[in-house]
Amino acid sequence: MSETSRPDRFPRPQTRGEKNPAGWRIKLHEIIFEADTPTGKLFDIALIIAIILSIIAVMFDSVAEVRAEHGKALYIIEWFFTLLFTAEYLARIISLGNPVRYILSFYGLVDLVAILPTYLSLLLPGSQYLMVIRVLRLLRIFRVLKLAQYLNEAETLLKAMRASARKISVFLFAVMSMVLIFGSLLYLIEGDESGFTSIGVSCYWAITTLTTVGYGDISPQSPLGRAVASVIMVMGYGVIAVPTGIVTAELVSPIRGKVSTQACPDCGGEKHSYDAIFCKYCGANLNTGPEV
Repeated sequence: MSETSRPDRFPRPQTRGEKNPAGWRIKLHEIIFEADTPTGKLFDIALIIAIILSIIAVMFDSVAEVRAEHGKALYIIEWFFTLLFTAEYLARIISLGNPVRYILSFYGLVDLVAILPTYLSLLLPGSQYLMVIRVLRLLRIFRVLKLAQYLNEAETLLKAMRASARKISVFLFAVMSMVLIFGSLLYLIEGDESGFTSIGVSCYWAITTLTTVGYGDISPQSPLGRAVASVIMVMGYGVIAVPTGIVTAELVSPIRGKVSTQACPDCGGEKHSYDAIFCKYCGANLNTGPEV
C-alpha cells in the first residue's frame, strides 16, 4: 500500500519544517491511555501513587486530632491533588477525538466524581470526604501493569454477572417476599412486648435472620416465634447458596475471546479483542490517533 493510500486519519509531516496539528494529541493519548511506552507507564504509575496519597490525606483529615494540628497542610494537599486530577481529566478529554463516550463511561464518570467533592466542599462543608471515591480509580492498575490475564478473568466474571442478572433479580424478589411474609408473621406472633413494634421492624429482623447476620437486638420470646425463627435460620443457608450456584453455572459456560488492554484513541473505550482493528464502541481505527 502506498503512502498516499494509507487509511490513517492523521496527516503525517513530510518535511522537517511542516507542522502536524494532531501530533501532540497522538503523543498525549499514548502517554495517558497506553502503558506500553516508558512514558505512558511512568504516567500511570505516578497517577496511581497520587491517587493513593490523596486517599491517605483524606483519611488523615477525618481524624480530629490530626486535622486540628495539620488542618492547613491537609487543606493545601487536598487542593493540590484536586487540581492535579482536574488537569489530568481535561487532558484525557483533549487527547480523544470523540471524548463524549469517555465522559459517559464508567471510568470517565469515576474520574469526574473524584474531583467534584473538593469543589462542592466550597458550598457544602464536609463533602470533601467523598473523595475516597478515588479508590475506584485504582482499578486502572490492571491496565497499567498490562495484566491481560486478569482482564480476561474480569471480563468473564462480568459476562457471568450479566447473564445471571435476571435469575438473581427473580431470586431477590422471592427473598423480599419471604422477608415480608415472615416479618408480618412474627409481628402477629410476638407483638410489641418482644420488640416487634411494627411490620417494618419485623422485616428488619427477618432480613438479619435470613442472611445469617443475627444482630440479636430483637429476638422472639414465644415458643411459636422461636420455631418460625428456626425455619428462617435454616432457610438462610439456602439463601446464600442459590445466587452462588446461579453465577457459578454461568462462569462454567464457555465464554470465548481474549481481552486487549488497548484503549481506543477516539473514545477511550477498552476491552477490545486482541485481533481487533476497529473500536467496538465507536468504530474508530485502533491503529491511528484521534481525529482532528
